[in-house]
Order: sequence, then C-alpha cells, then structure tokens
Amino acid sequence: MPKTRELTASVVLCTYNGERYIQQQLDSLLAQSRLPEQIVAVDDGSADRTWEILQAFAEKARGRGFSVDAQRNPDNLGYVRNFEAAFQRAGTDMIFVCDQDDVWDPEKLAIMHERFTGDPDLLLLHSDARLVDARLGDLGCSLFDALELGPDELQRVHDGRGFDVLLRRNIVTGATMAFRRDLLALAVPFGDGWIQDEWLAIIASAIGKIDVVERKLIDYRQHDANQLGMRRRTLDVKVREIGLSRAQLLRNDAKRMESLLQRLKQLPAAVEKHMPACVQDKLEHTRVRMHITDIARIKRISPILKEAASGRYRRYGAGIRSVLRDLLRGG
Repeated sequence: MPKTRELTASVVLCTYNGERYIQQQLDSLLAQSRLPEQIVAVDDGSADRTWEILQAFAEKARGRGFSVDAQRNPDNLGYVRNFEAAFQRAGTDMIFVCDQDDVWDPEKLAIMHERFTGDPDLLLLHSDARLVDARLGDLGCSLFDALELGPDELQRVHDGRGFDVLLRRNIVTGATMAFRRDLLALAVPFGDGWIQDEWLAIIASAIGKIDVVERKLIDYRQHDANQLGMRRRTLDVKVREIGLSRAQLLRNDAKRMESLLQRLKQLPAAVEKHMPACVQDKLEHTRVRMHITDIARIKRISPILKEAASGRYRRYGAGIRSVLRDLLRGG
C-alpha cells in the first residue's frame, strides 16, 4: 500500500503596529512541537518597529530551515483584506491563522494537524482559548465562556450542523482557526461586510465539514489595542445592550445576508437546498426588524409578536433578549 502523503501546513500572520507583543507570538511559533512548513507574514504598513521585528524573525527562521514569505504592504489594506491577500500566498495543504498579539500552546499545530490528517472530510477547525490580559495574566474566563457557547451548540457543530449554528451567530474566532487551502477557491473574495473568520467558517460549513476542539490552544490576549477582542458579557452589559439602537447593526446584517445568499447560489451542488432558504428567511427577519426601528413603540407590538410566534427571533437572534431590544430601543 502506498504511503499517504503528510499534509503540509502554513502559518499566516498579519501584523499592524504590533511591536508590544509580537515577539512572544513569534517565539511561540518556533516552539511548536510540530513545526509548519511555511510561515507567511504580511505587515500592513506599520508605523512602529513591527516590520523590523518581522524581518529579524524571518532571518532567524530561515536559518532553522523554515520557508518564510515576509512582505510589507505599500498601502494599508485593513485587516480583512490583508488576511484575504495573505492567505493566497500560502502554498501548503493547510492554513493556520495567526494574530500578532497571542501566544500559542506548544501542541496547537500538532493537535489540529492530527485532526485534519485523521479526517479527510474536515474542511475547517477551531478551538477554545484562554483569555489573558496584556501581561498574559489569566482572566479566569475561556473564549467559549465569553461567547456563552454551551454544550448544545457544540454538539450541533460536532454533528455536522455547523451552518445552522453560524447563521444564528458566529462562534469561530480566527486566531484559533485552521482550514484546508482548498476552501479559498470558493471563499475568495470575502463577502461584503464579513470578517474573515466569520466568512470562511460559514462558507466551509455550507460546502463541507467544520468542527471544534474543546481545548484552549492559545492565550488570547485582551488589551486596549485589539482589533477585535472578547470579554465575558456580564449581566449589566446585557441589560445596557437592550436599550441600544441597533439600526446600523441590522442594516449591516442585511448586507451580509445578501452577500452570503449570492455566494451560496454560486457554490457547487454540495450546498444543501435548505441553506439558501434559511439565509433568505433570516434576511426577511432582519428586514422586518429594520422596519420596526422606524415606527413608534406602541405600533411595534404586533409585528414583534408575529416575529416571535414565527420562531425567527429564536432561530436567528438572541430570543427574548432580541425581542426586548426591539420593543425598548429608541424610535
């Protein structure tokens, strides 16, 4: 029997003004028990010493036999488009997404690589993370805790129903994610209004299998310069959110659903028939909520009760919390 070719792996790192923390992340990449075949590092026009640190790292890594592709963008693309371009520079079977300010567990790459090797159908995988402060002090809360990600949602992902989970809300954090490079052929360009991890995850779930590692494989640093961060959403935060205006968020969500629906119609027949129908249903729900924003509170009661009875607040939102937002927000 011929020997199966081992899957190759790239780490794709995008940086911008990350001099405070990037060295610890770079050191953690070189400390992996299973090293990547390639590192792609793209700086998005940093104004600090990030590029100089990357250049020194690239020289050191090449000296240890790594293939390192390091470049600096002449113009700032923004983190979403920077990642989109950087992913396409990877020349391996698998791509591991890397943020500039985290620290990887030494077994991260090995654990996730083994999962892909053992399951040829697996297209995208993500993990839990330990939330830490700027000095890597434990915040006493995991990423999944902060997301309020319960056993029901996790089991649905394990059972192959990740698309339904992700259509309601994103649970995939890019810094914990790895995927097969084949995904890019169908996911690029990224959909309008989507962040790279959300888009890659939902497209992967529409055409193949996604799964989750219920283990904290990175230290996910929370600090004042995060592009995106995650804190535990305490009760007082939830109560304050009920009274916030969400008109712009709803308009953005409608745009996102429109771009997703368009892409699903372009994807191969592997996309199950219910998926575009569900996206259309969520789009209609979002448009109803947008209309509710424009009418007086007393007139909202009937359409809100109708939406609640349809079950769409539960399927696509936060249930009673979303109902209360629509009832109470200014308008």
